[in-house]
Formats: sequence, structure tokens, C-alpha cells
Amino acid sequence: MKRYALRIAGESVDPSGGTWFDTQNPFTGQAWAQIPRADARDVDRAVQAAHRAFTEGAWAEMSASQRGLLLHRLADLVERDASRLAATEVRDNGKLLAEMSAQLAYIPQWYRYYGGLADKVQGTTLPLDKKGYFAFTRKEPLGVVAAITPWNSPLMLASWKIAPALAAGCTVVVKPSEFTSASTLEFAELFDEAGFPPGVINVVTGFGREVGSPLVEHPLVRKISFTGSDTTGRMINEQAARHFKHTAMELGGKSPNIVFADADLEQAAFGAISGIFAATGQTCIAGSRLLVQDSIYDDFVERLLAVARTARMGDPMDPATQVGPVTTPPQFEKVLDYIDVAKREGATLLLGGERGSGAACGQGWFVQPTIFGDVRNDMRIAQEEVFGPVLSVLRFKDEAEALSIANDVRFGLAAAVWTRDIGRALRMSERLQAGTVWVNTYRAVSYLAPFGGYKDSGLGRENGIDAIQEYLQVKSVWINSGAVSGNPFVIR
Repeated sequence: MKRYALRIAGESVDPSGGTWFDTQNPFTGQAWAQIPRADARDVDRAVQAAHRAFTEGAWAEMSASQRGLLLHRLADLVERDASRLAATEVRDNGKLLAEMSAQLAYIPQWYRYYGGLADKVQGTTLPLDKKGYFAFTRKEPLGVVAAITPWNSPLMLASWKIAPALAAGCTVVVKPSEFTSASTLEFAELFDEAGFPPGVINVVTGFGREVGSPLVEHPLVRKISFTGSDTTGRMINEQAARHFKHTAMELGGKSPNIVFADADLEQAAFGAISGIFAATGQTCIAGSRLLVQDSIYDDFVERLLAVARTARMGDPMDPATQVGPVTTPPQFEKVLDYIDVAKREGATLLLGGERGSGAACGQGWFVQPTIFGDVRNDMRIAQEEVFGPVLSVLRFKDEAEALSIANDVRFGLAAAVWTRDIGRALRMSERLQAGTVWVNTYRAVSYLAPFGGYKDSGLGRENGIDAIQEYLQVKSVWINSGAVSGNPFVIR
């Protein structure tokens, strides 16, 4: 098996403890590579390297325009190696090659966008109310950033953090999920080829208690950017708060996908399928609650089932496959447990509900695309994030009830509305408690559009101009241009 190394200060290094752990292919269930098992010593090495790069040497002296050029060079290298990196991601997380290839083809745009934005960060002059003073603001990088990424889209979600952080002038230590670390370790090598100084990007791999906690608590880390479960995010936020560190949290979701009677029902059915079965439901923006207006409920559910029954499970490397395996054994068991919970709560199983089997599924961790009807919003299946190919269908009568059901959940990451009524689209988009609202589409993202959550779905924003502000701090500068000092014991 291939054995990977940590990436610290521009070099491939072995973990201090001299141990590795296996990473498994979700389709075959077999180990295919060995990942370094880092510990607190490796975390300290990585953070110290990032801190040195931030405070001294080439990166610290580099202009914003020069940083932007490096990001553009990196984008070209990612474009060159997109096929190789996509194949590594599929082998490591089991998502479709079509999905990961599309992501890798799109990722360079993040580095080009923030490369162009790097030298557009500006302070302002301040119109003071005091004579004899000139004042202005500076926007300065926070320092060392800890980027903690999940297993479902490792490189795309890492890029959402890395690109704006580097454009702002920060340095980064990435801690990928222990389940999907290989692509991040390969990706990190491209930074050296692009010409980034040593220590600007570092990658430490391993487990939460051994790597994640020491990284969050390290005194030289000034910001933690985390994508993952709300449970882990809450713990990280509490740890960070004890040291007044900046945080950005992109957490879970239980997103409502709302279909009104006047919608294009064929498009809405495809949108509902895309919202929950694309990426095997392993996405924070999964439209796991489908709200359907009473007058079209039966007809729409039949349309939905007709499309869902055609979904093909199988090898994620096969272009014909539409639903791949669940990425990790613990998540596989969790999804099956939630299906049992839904049955016990009285939801009506309309489709699937079992583990996937047969030759097409190999030895992988497959769950059949599953749809439950007659779901009440107080059921666990409607309130808790499953993170798998499981859809709950709920009824509503009118806009008011749709909003009541949609917002009656502790999450608020995304939502969608299907309607031909522009007034309704605007009313719903205003009142839905979610960081992203789609109208007549689902699961669209861009480097240009801010992304983040309301309520328990997180803090801060990624993507767009807003994201770079997350890695900057504001300094006010006062210059006495002729003011005469008065009483030294009185505020100026």
C-alpha cells in the first residue's frame, strides 16, 4: 500500500510517533493506503512552521499582488492535476467520479478569484469629529489559521478556507478528516511547486483528540475554520472561546425543499432527487425534508418515486453509477439506525430502507435510496441530520404552514422553494431562516456567493468577498496633524 507523509514547512516528514493507520476504499471495503498518525508534537511543528512563515521571511515580506500571483499559479497546477486528485478522492471517500471530477475542475476558480482579490483589500480614511487629527484603518491578516475539514468533499471544502486565508496573508495548518486525508496530502505538494514559501501550508493528519484538540488549543493559532458536525463544532467553539480565538463554523443542516402546487413538478421532482440522493446524501446542504403542498402531494410523490427507482448504485468510478457508497463504516451504521428509528416512529417507508447488496455494490457500504412518507416534523427523522440517502416527505397547506414547518428546526443552512409565483418566491426567501435559499433549483454553489448557516448551522461565511473578511482584523491608526495637547488627565 502507498504510505503517505505529513507536510510540514514544505517537506514530507514522518509522524513523531512513527505510526500510520489504514484508509479504506468505501466501495471495496479494503485498505488502500496508510496515513500518518500525527500527535501534539507534530501539531506544534506545523504551527511553529506556519507562525515563522507568517512573521518572518518571504511570505511575511510579500506584497498582496505577489500573493495573488502564487494563487493563480496554484490554480493552474490544480487544473493540470485535476483528474489525478479526483481519482484519489473517489478511492478515499467513495463519491462519484463524475461528482469529484466536477469539483476538481471547479476548484481552480477559488484560487483565481481570491488571487485577484488579494490586492483589493482596503482600509478607509475616517472623517473624525476632532480637529488636528488624521485617522485611517488597516486590514491585517489574523495569523495562523487551523483549517479542519470533513470527509465528504475534502479538497473543495479545504479550498473554501485556504484560498481566502492565503489571499488575506494568513498561513494555514490543515487537519483533514482521518477518513479522507490522502487527497489533501497530495494537494499540499502543489503549493511548493507553485512557489509558496515553506510553512505557508502544512498538513497534519490523524484523530481528533491527538491532532484536532492540540491544534485548536495551540497558543499560536489565531483562527479555527471548521466544517463538520454541529456536535464537534460546538466543542471546538467552546475550546476556542477560552482563548478568544476567531472561529468560522460551517455545520450541519436539515434543509427544507418546498414544492408548491404551481411549480414545474417535473423539475421539482428532479430537484428533490438531486437534493438528497446526489453525493449519497452526504452533504450538509442535503434537502432531507421535502415539503409538498397538500393538493399535489399524491401526484408529486408518485413522480418522485418514479425517478428515484431508476437510481443506479454501484462502483463510483463507473460513469453509469448514480449513487455510491457511504464513506465510512460508522456513518453507514448511523444511516441504517436512523431508518430503523423512522420505522419505529410511524413514518411510512415508500422506497428502499435496506443496505445495498448485489454484484454492483461489491463489498461496499451501500444504503438504498430511501424515502419516507407521512412524516411529522416532530419526528427525529425530520429533526436530526442523517447525512445519508434518506428523504422525509411532509405535507403543508399554505405558505404560512410551509414556513412554520421549514423553520421549526434548530438548523438553518439551506432551503429551496419551487414555484412559478415570483411574489411567493420573494416572500419565502425573506422569511426562511437559512443562509442560502434556492428558488427552482437546488445544490448550486459558487466562489462568488457567500455560504454559511443560521442558528445551529454555524458562524461566519465562506466564499465571496465576505469570506476574506473572516481572515482579517481591523486596526485604527491616529496621527496628530497639529492638535495641541490639553489636560493630560482628560481623554482627547
